[in-house]
Amino acid sequence: MTKYIEAVGKNEEEAVRKGLEELGLDRDDVTVEILERAKSGFLGIGAVEAKVRLTYEFEESKAEMTERFLKGLFEHMGVEADTEITEDANTINVTIVGENPGALIGRRGETLDAIQHLANYSVNRGGGRVRISIDAENYRERRNETLEKLARKTAEKVLKYRRNITLEAMNSYERHVIHTALQDYEGITTFSTGTEPNRRVVVAYDRTSAPAPKPTYREWK
Repeated sequence: MTKYIEAVGKNEEEAVRKGLEELGLDRDDVTVEILERAKSGFLGIGAVEAKVRLTYEFEESKAEMTERFLKGLFEHMGVEADTEITEDANTINVTIVGENPGALIGRRGETLDAIQHLANYSVNRGGGRVRISIDAENYRERRNETLEKLARKTAEKVLKYRRNITLEAMNSYERHVIHTALQDYEGITTFSTGTEPNRRVVVAYDRTSAPAPKPTYREWK
């Protein structure tokens, strides 16, 4: 993409030099457009500085693209919020901050998930995929803890009654948390059923890996 800055100086040459110093670029890296030529005036009265525009090619990083997209989205939504962005391997982590970032979470994180989905689509459509994770008020961590507790509690019921239990509809990320939490749980297997947006996780009893039942008193005699 192209970007530009405007610079002023006593003459066109000085204005261009100041602009190049600000950008840290060479003269061959920019296109110069003279917006206003310098005028000396009469005895210094009415003097006007030269004004130029320096246009240059700018390769935007994925993090910068994410920040720009979210800023535009929040403005369109009429929401005042800022973003704190960090990068970890192939993941861009975004924390939404502001006076009321909780308004962007929505019921069970639905609004936050929609924002995250739109950001991933917008930033990655040009190639070079990265994962964008968006959070507000530490919602993701709190939700993960809730889901992991739900997974373990459900698994205990499945083992106790030896019957499958189907959980409420969840998005793909939440289903992934459930699957991961129970992937090594003895006697339990999980799978998803249904179609979006009503796809659900089934926590199933796995007889092949279930622990052997404890022998009764009669069996010990």
